[in-house]
Amino acid sequence: MAVRNVDSGNKVREEIHKEIPSAKVEVMELDLCSMSSVREFASKYNSSGFPLNILINNAGIMASPYLLSKDNIELQFATNYLSHFLLTNLLLDNMKNTARESNREGRIVNLSSSAHRHPFPGGIRFDTINDEAGYGSIKAYGQSKLATLLHANELARRFKEEGVNITANSLHPGGIHTNLFRYHTVLSGFASTIGRFMFKTVPQGAATTCYVALHPQVNGVSGKYFEDCNISKSTAYGQDAELAKKLWEFSLPLTNP
Repeated sequence: MAVRNVDSGNKVREEIHKEIPSAKVEVMELDLCSMSSVREFASKYNSSGFPLNILINNAGIMASPYLLSKDNIELQFATNYLSHFLLTNLLLDNMKNTARESNREGRIVNLSSSAHRHPFPGGIRFDTINDEAGYGSIKAYGQSKLATLLHANELARRFKEEGVNITANSLHPGGIHTNLFRYHTVLSGFASTIGRFMFKTVPQGAATTCYVALHPQVNGVSGKYFEDCNISKSTAYGQDAELAKKLWEFSLPLTNP
């Protein structure tokens, strides 16, 4: 488990061990608000000798006020997408080696959101990614989740082109009552009251992630968007291969040290 708060991660590890004493769980620090933290984590993981069959890019921040990451990039775009882009790239050689040596399909799972349907006009603000003018917290969240979806699509295209035995998919986990809404008073209030009867529980919200990461029915499926454990249809932006390529090229210099 790659976690920002190691103490919290260790508590979760203890809970897992209580339920499954034979489980082997490691906790390592990773702060997606910092690319140096991403690089440090990837370096430690790749040096550990651990294989890597499945990578789930699951961290997120939602509808925050305009803020910059430690690398001076708009926070939601940096945390929800760009650091995952960097992390995945740094771990790819490990994943490719694992897939080849184990002769088992590797899987990359990106947690997007139905909010990807509501980004800024044009999908991604390439020329004004850090501009406070015109910033909207909900649209910035939608932009970051669209980028997450496009990242999986472009990975899938590249894996197919290279003949690599790794798939990449994205998904919407559903509305889940967690602290994700902490930056948005209205959404937080709704989630804590009426939303309790409408939102998914944490296990329900994790179901699609587990399905896409583990289920045999998803063998060989790549470049798809899932909702409720089924392939779903994305938007025109979410299916735009040229936009995905442009985002990839845009992201490379932002993640170079």
